[in-house]
Amino acid sequence: MPDRRSFLGGLLAATSLATTSWAAAGGPAYLAAARGSDGSHALIGLDGAGEIAFDIPLPARGHAAAAHPSVAEAVAIARRPGTYGIVLDCRTGAVKTRIEAPRGRHFYGHGAFSQDGTRLYTPENVIDTGEGRIGIWSREAGYARLGDVASGGIGPHEILRIPGSTRLVIANGGIRTHPDSGREKLNLDTMAPNLTVMSEAGEILDQAALEEDWHQNSLRHISAAPDGRVACAFQWQGDLYDPAPLVAVYHPGRGLDVLDVPEGRLMAMNGYAGSVAFFDGDRRIAVTSPRGSVLQVYDAVTGFVSQMPQEDVCGVAPGAAGAMCTDGLGRVGRIGVTGVEPLARHPLAFDNHLVALPV
Repeated sequence: MPDRRSFLGGLLAATSLATTSWAAAGGPAYLAAARGSDGSHALIGLDGAGEIAFDIPLPARGHAAAAHPSVAEAVAIARRPGTYGIVLDCRTGAVKTRIEAPRGRHFYGHGAFSQDGTRLYTPENVIDTGEGRIGIWSREAGYARLGDVASGGIGPHEILRIPGSTRLVIANGGIRTHPDSGREKLNLDTMAPNLTVMSEAGEILDQAALEEDWHQNSLRHISAAPDGRVACAFQWQGDLYDPAPLVAVYHPGRGLDVLDVPEGRLMAMNGYAGSVAFFDGDRRIAVTSPRGSVLQVYDAVTGFVSQMPQEDVCGVAPGAAGAMCTDGLGRVGRIGVTGVEPLARHPLAFDNHLVALPV
């Protein structure tokens, strides 16, 4: 039997967790950056019904946020080529601290926490060389920087942790940019995007890429399943009249399987997949295209299932009863195989991504 001191210690720990958990921030299920009608920017918490759980001001446009696995804390990271991240207490809206990219680096708008929540990982660009790096930060030391490791490629955009594991997956987009050239793509002829699997210690465990004919297919966004599969969404930099497939699934140890899609449905995406998410027990994949104003559903094995129109749709994330999506018109919907169920509409323009909170 536990003694009184152990019992009280456990009770205090449980009480602390309850008061600092995501439930204490209004019970959000998702995070999304958004722009208000007055031009202001915010990090929004959405519940499972698409209603707003919290609304925290941001100093500039957001892209995506890294959500702590157990504490109601998020790091809103500047979109490329920004250099700051804001650590937010999502219960109170307070800024706990800021992180700054090292001199000569910039962020890509995404980040991920370690399984135990003690470390934050941020994809970064070494501006002078174009090398991709993953920054490592200690939450326990007030987000002090611990160092960095190679990302395994150029242009590391999104990083995720495979659910229930200590493995990280990185979408190395392959595109080199430089702040002095704005968003100009400097290496289209030599692009080599890949998916890299890495341990939390920074050891590269596996890499996968599409065939050479599709080397201009930039891998930007991913969705990870607990069994290690990764759904991949691409953005084609080649001839739009000779398009490459935009959806593939990584299988551990087997590489990338491109999913079949009719040519007309592929053309509807206008060469651009904005975001991707597993859903329906990880048997289906939802993919958005804000440039095509369409949302597509794929079977994770056999390929294309359906397409539905939705203006300026981009954010998508897994959900208990279907994937959830957001768009630039402030709409939140639930995705089924044949359509989108409207859930809510807010006076906001949601940005590109919807981040599902850990369950």
